[in-house]
Amino acid sequence: MAWSGCVLRSLARQELLSSASRTRLKHGFQQRSAFRRPAKKTDAKRVEEEVVPSHTEASEAWTTKRAVDPPQIIKIPKTPPRNFGRLVKPLVFTVGFTGCSFAAAAIWQYESLKSRVQSYFDELRADWMEKLRPQKQGDFRKEINQWWNSLSEGQRTVTGIIAANVVVYCCWRVPALQRTMLRYFTSDPSASKAVCSSMLLSTFSHYSLLHLAANMYVLWSFSSSAVSMLGPEQFLAVYLSAGVVSTMASYVAKTASGRFGPSLGASGAIMTVLAAVCTKMPEAKLAIIFLPMFTFTAGNALKAIVAMDAAGVVLGWRFFDHAAHLGGALFGIWYIMFGHELIWKNRDSLVRVWHNLRTGGPGGPGGGADGGAGSA
Repeated sequence: MAWSGCVLRSLARQELLSSASRTRLKHGFQQRSAFRRPAKKTDAKRVEEEVVPSHTEASEAWTTKRAVDPPQIIKIPKTPPRNFGRLVKPLVFTVGFTGCSFAAAAIWQYESLKSRVQSYFDELRADWMEKLRPQKQGDFRKEINQWWNSLSEGQRTVTGIIAANVVVYCCWRVPALQRTMLRYFTSDPSASKAVCSSMLLSTFSHYSLLHLAANMYVLWSFSSSAVSMLGPEQFLAVYLSAGVVSTMASYVAKTASGRFGPSLGASGAIMTVLAAVCTKMPEAKLAIIFLPMFTFTAGNALKAIVAMDAAGVVLGWRFFDHAAHLGGALFGIWYIMFGHELIWKNRDSLVRVWHNLRTGGPGGPGGGADGGAGSA
C-alpha cells in the first residue's frame, strides 16, 4: 500500500506538472522551476516556424513575389535632365568652329585667286602637251577627267561631301566599329565623351541607306544653285557651320525637354542649303521627285518646311530630329539675310593679315592693302 500510495502520489504529481507545462506552452512562455523537464527544442522550433517563417522560406516567398510583380527600377541620372550647364562646351565649340570655318574659307579663296594666273598658264601648257602626245583610246583616267569636267562647279564641290558620307555609311556596316561609331558619329548632349566632336562627325553619318540616298539627292540637286550663289569656299564654310549649328539646336531642344538620345545625319546642314537657296530665289519652281507633276514655289516650300518642323518641336514628335531641321533652316535664312554681310563681307582684314604673312610684311613683294581677295 505504501508503494502504491507513493506511486499514486508520483503519478498525481506528474499529472499536475504535465498540466502546468501545457498551460505555460499555451500562453507562449515558460517559467524557470527547480523541478521541470527540459523543453524539447524541436517543439519550440516547430512553434517558431508556425508563427514566423524561416529565412529561407521568406527569401523564397520574396523571390516568388519579385518574379510575379517585379519592382520598378528608377535610374537616377548623373546630372539633372534640364541642366543647361552642359551646353556651355557645345556652345563654345559651335562659335569657335564657325569662326574657324569662315576664316579658313577666306584664306582658301585668297590662295585660289592668287594661283589662278599660274593655273591658267599651266592649263595652256597642258593643252599644248596634250596635242603633241598620241591620243590613247579607252584611257580610264581620261574618261574620269572628262566626267569630272562635265560636272558643274557646285556638283564638283559636293562630290567630296557625298564621298565622305558614303565612307561613313560603310563603316556602320563593320561590326568591330559599332562602338566607335556610336560614340563619335552620333550626337547626344548627355554623352560624357565626344560631346563636341560628334557635333561635326554626326553630320556625315547615316545608318540607313534610304536616309543617305534622300539627303545626298537633295544636296546634289541644290548644289549648283548654292555654289553659284556663294562660291565653293563660302559654301563649304556655310555647310560645315550649319552642321554644327543644327546639332546645337538639337542639343538645346533635348536638354529643355529632357528627352535624350543619339541623332545622326546631314539633314540639318542640307536644310541650311535648301533654306538659303529658297530665301535667295523664292520664286523658283520646285517639285517632288515622286510627284513631278505638282510644282510649287521655293518660298512656299520653305514656309511649309519651317512650319512642320516647328510643330514637331512643340508637339514633341520623335520621327525626325525636328529641332536640328528647324535650326538648320533658320541658320540658312539668317545667313542670306544678315550673315553674309556680317561675316563674309568683313573678311578683308583677315585676308590682309594673311597676305602680309605670306609676302613677309606690307612692304614685301606683292604687298599692299589691295592685295587681298575681293568682296564678292
